[in-house]
Amino acid sequence: MKAGLVGYTQTGKTTLFNALTGQSAQTGGGGRGENIGTIKVPDGRIDALSAIFKPKKTIYAEVVFVDVPGPRGKGGGFDGGTLASLREADALVLVLRGFAGLDGSDPDPVRELDDFESELILNDLVVVERRLERLKKENAATVERAVLERCLDALSNEQALRLLDLSAEDERAISSFAFLSRRPLLVVLNASESNVAVPIPEKLVRAAAERRLGVMAACAEIEAEIAALAPDEQREFLSDLGLDDAASARLVRSAYALLDYISFFTVGEDEVRAWTVKRGSKAPRAAGRVHSDIERGFIRAEVMKYEEFIEVGSEAKMKTLGKLRVEGKEYVVEDGDIMHFRFNV
Repeated sequence: MKAGLVGYTQTGKTTLFNALTGQSAQTGGGGRGENIGTIKVPDGRIDALSAIFKPKKTIYAEVVFVDVPGPRGKGGGFDGGTLASLREADALVLVLRGFAGLDGSDPDPVRELDDFESELILNDLVVVERRLERLKKENAATVERAVLERCLDALSNEQALRLLDLSAEDERAISSFAFLSRRPLLVVLNASESNVAVPIPEKLVRAAAERRLGVMAACAEIEAEIAALAPDEQREFLSDLGLDDAASARLVRSAYALLDYISFFTVGEDEVRAWTVKRGSKAPRAAGRVHSDIERGFIRAEVMKYEEFIEVGSEAKMKTLGKLRVEGKEYVVEDGDIMHFRFNV
């Protein structure tokens, strides 16, 4: 999963990126002015499975964070590199200022959210208008045109495309456009140290809910301190602050929920590994996450439920108890499934 981390200047976006990824990046890195870092998705189930199988390698699911240069202020728009980075991301993470500015100005996260949404909508509107103009010249009465006309109506009324309820066919018709206002968006309020455990302002909570956005709070400065501590010290520090987890764990969980992702596992003496798929994916699609050849030659999947496996303790006992199930192409993968794929190519 790739998440684009974006925000206006002086929101602490790059500081948060460094805290999440353990880097020491500066604003404006990389070929497009972006910084890239990877964090492992914390999952106690992987730890438990590794303790049983004692594999040569334990591989967690990963999230790639891209620290993307933000818009140049309301009306300033995105440059070409920023647009490309945003369109390549599976989800966007918008960092909002929740502390006093360098000039002493009060934070206004809802205004920043409104401005950012307007930028996304404006960019999508330009794409839709250009494509519809061409389709009208061709006099093409297609599913694509019908969906784009719905998109035009929404965007013209300053409505993000994520609020449109589209069928699977509709989604396929416009998937190539990578519309920004249809991207899942997680809002992170970068709070001051004194307000890190204070509830998120109700006005921002309402604004996020109206837009179908995820929302959470963090303090980038504190998260940077936490990241530098040993695990035991981290837990103690978090407890003193009234927090259950570091921002990295909370952000990943929020992103998974926003994208409706689940994890399944492959296990063995060589490797215990977590894989990510969309909820509702069928067994061949999950097999394709492991290797495209396995999806192409899929025969069946042998499935064990994580909770049952932990209770029983071994694959042999699972077979004896009839808890290892053989599933075909129509099987819908569930969160925590332990899977072996049989295939022939």
